[in-house]
Amino acid sequence: MRTNAYKMTIVNQTNMLSDNFSIHHIASERNSCTLEEEAQRVPLAILYSLIFLFGLAGNLLALWVFIFVHPRRNSVRIFLINVALADLVLVACLPFRILYHMLGNYWPLGSTMCKTVGNLFYMNMYVSITLLGLISLDRYVKIQGWPGTQASCCHRWLKGNSWSLVACSVLWISSMLAVVPMIALAEGNEVQGKCFQYKPRTKARSKAYFNLLMVAIFWLVFLLMVLSYGRIALHLLQASRNKPDLPNAGHYSRAAKKSFVVLFLFTICFVPYHAFRGVYVRSQLTDTPCETRRHIDHANEVMLLFSALNTCLDPLMYFVLSASVRKATKNAISRVLCVRSHSSINSSSMEFHRTSVSQASTGALAKPRGSVGLINIITTTQPKEHP
Repeated sequence: MRTNAYKMTIVNQTNMLSDNFSIHHIASERNSCTLEEEAQRVPLAILYSLIFLFGLAGNLLALWVFIFVHPRRNSVRIFLINVALADLVLVACLPFRILYHMLGNYWPLGSTMCKTVGNLFYMNMYVSITLLGLISLDRYVKIQGWPGTQASCCHRWLKGNSWSLVACSVLWISSMLAVVPMIALAEGNEVQGKCFQYKPRTKARSKAYFNLLMVAIFWLVFLLMVLSYGRIALHLLQASRNKPDLPNAGHYSRAAKKSFVVLFLFTICFVPYHAFRGVYVRSQLTDTPCETRRHIDHANEVMLLFSALNTCLDPLMYFVLSASVRKATKNAISRVLCVRSHSSINSSSMEFHRTSVSQASTGALAKPRGSVGLINIITTTQPKEHP
C-alpha cells in the first residue's frame, strides 16, 4: 500500500511539473511572439505620410470653402464642416504613427501619449462614420420625407437645420466622454517602447467588448446609408421618368447614379476593416497561435490603411459630387490667383468676385448634381429650406 501511495505521489508531482512547464512554455511563447515585421515598417510609414499630406491639404481646403466661400446655410454644410474637423484630427494623429514606424517600431513618448493618439485616431474615425450616416438620413428626410405623418413634430424638426447642430454636439460630447476614461485608465497590457501593436486582451476584456460595440454601430450606420441613398436614388429616377420634359430631368437621373458613389467610397474604406474586426477581437480574447496572430495583425494593418484613406477621399467626394461646392472652390481659387497676378486690375477682380459668389449661390438651381450636394435638388422637388 505504501509503495502504491508513493508511486501515486510521484505520478501526481510529475503531472504538476508537466502542467507548470506547459503553462510557462505557453507564456514564454506568447511573450516571445514577434508580430511586427521589418518589411512592413517602411511601406506603412510611406503610405501614412502620403495620406497625411493629401488628407491635410484636402480637408483644410474643404474647411476653408465651407466656412468662408460656399454661401449656402443648411444642415449638410454643418455636417460637412464637422466631418472635415474629424478628418483633420485623425490626420493629425498620423505623424505619430509615422514616427513609430520610422524609429523601427519603437515608441519613445510614453504609454499615456500612446493611448491619447490611438484613442483620438479611432474616435474621430467613428465620428466621421456617424456623420456620414447622419448626412444620408438628412438627405432622405429632405427629399423623400419622413415615414408616417408628414406634419409630425419630428418631421418638422428634421426638416430644419437646428437638428444638425444638436446631433453634432451630442456626438462630440458622447465621444469625448467615452475616450477620456480609456486614456486615463491603465489597461494592464502596455509594453514599454511599443504602441499601435497587437495587444492580447485576455485581461482587459472591456476594451475588446467596446470595440465590438463600435463594429455594431458601424453596421447600423452602413445599413442606414444603404437604405437612405437607395431610396433617394429611386426617388430621383422616378422624378426624371415622370417629368421628362423638365430642363433638369437629365440631372436628376445623373444625380441618382452618383448617389451610389458615396456608398462605394464608404464601402471601400470601411467595410473590409469592420468585416474583419470580429476575427481580430476574437483572437485577442483567446489563446491564438503566434503564426495566426501574425497573419491577423498584418491583415488588420492593411485594412486600417484603407480606413485612414477615407480622410483623403472625403474632400474629393465634396468637390467632385457637389457642383455648387466645386464651382465656388474653382472661382475662389481663380480669384485669388487673379488678384496676385493682376494687382493692377482691381475693378475686374471685384467684378469676378461678385460673379463667382452669384454662380455659387445659383449653381444649385441650375445644375443639381451629386449625392453630397443633393440638397440642390430639393429646391425643385420640395419646399425651400430656411436657414
